[in-house]
Amino acid sequence: MTETIIRLTDLRSDTRYATHAPQMPAQVRAATGHLEDALARPLHDLRISVTDRCNFRCVYCMPKDVFDKDYAFLPQSSLLSFEEIERAARLFVEHGVEKLRLTGGEPLLRKHIERLIEMLARLRTPSGKPIDITLTTNGSLLARRAQSLKDAGLTRVTVSLDSLDDTIFRQMNDVDFPVAKVLEGIAEAQHVGLGPVKVNMVVKRGTNDSEIVPMARHFHGSGVVLRFIEYMDVGTSNGWRMDEVMPSADVIARLNDALPVEPLEANYAGETAQRWQYRDGGGEVGVISSVTRAFCGTCSRARLSTEGKLYLCLFASSGYDLRTLLRNGASDAQISTVIGDIWHKRTDRYSALRTAATGLPEDAPPKVEMSYIGG
Repeated sequence: MTETIIRLTDLRSDTRYATHAPQMPAQVRAATGHLEDALARPLHDLRISVTDRCNFRCVYCMPKDVFDKDYAFLPQSSLLSFEEIERAARLFVEHGVEKLRLTGGEPLLRKHIERLIEMLARLRTPSGKPIDITLTTNGSLLARRAQSLKDAGLTRVTVSLDSLDDTIFRQMNDVDFPVAKVLEGIAEAQHVGLGPVKVNMVVKRGTNDSEIVPMARHFHGSGVVLRFIEYMDVGTSNGWRMDEVMPSADVIARLNDALPVEPLEANYAGETAQRWQYRDGGGEVGVISSVTRAFCGTCSRARLSTEGKLYLCLFASSGYDLRTLLRNGASDAQISTVIGDIWHKRTDRYSALRTAATGLPEDAPPKVEMSYIGG
């Protein structure tokens, strides 16, 4: 495959990535429990980044050549407080959000995060249902925090793990962290009931694609849902390298040769992962085709950044400043109306950027069919 590289800079140093200051609404509107964007996509999921810091330096996310010892992370005063996060989350829930995912950086680096989880666990949907509260972690601190997270009200946990081979894993996290510690965290999360535990493996061709089958064999029959994610640019620090992308279709083909699989229906509309099950009853596996099969058409996710910016897409070039509203006396009704106005105007973003960077067609190719993998 021809190599294609498009360099992207750290967004904080690029003045093109300005923050929009939301306009205070002339008239407020009550949330109805259902909010759709300009393409009729409902808002169901909110990712909340609780810190910009991480103790790993994964090459596809926070590479050392950008996030070195001199990198200026956000001061504590710039981060949303737990009270501000809870307030914003409550307003999003009133608009129809049913799942909150806590992310980072590494979210377990945020001090006393259990207190935030306790606050969020008290939220209810307009119909009275509890909120699904999940957390994505690199697993380095999970073994000793799993019980307290569960006790605080965390529902599930997703662990990023790119290899079982200790040498490859240390190379990819780039801080010499051993894989055994992450596996301990996964086991403890299962033990305390933070499940089903999901494990995300970013597959980088030529680096860890040899780990596809070993990872599958390791988690086969364990109750852990393993998901393979196509290596991609995350929009802030690295570049598109199509020669390093292993399409999900190839992942499934390789997996099927060792452990035959068959497709499953999606759990819900807009689910990012394509679901498969082992034919021998050994559980479920998934693929997230971020590059070769963009899922923008059904995307129901928004992201609230560490400093209170609302992003409508991972690849959005700018965010909307909610922190100023939260701190400068805006009422709940005003902020709720602003959120509704922003989402109503949302249109596709990632598909266009992906097409420009990769040359792949705008329309998503069909799902991987069993005929492709010889099933």
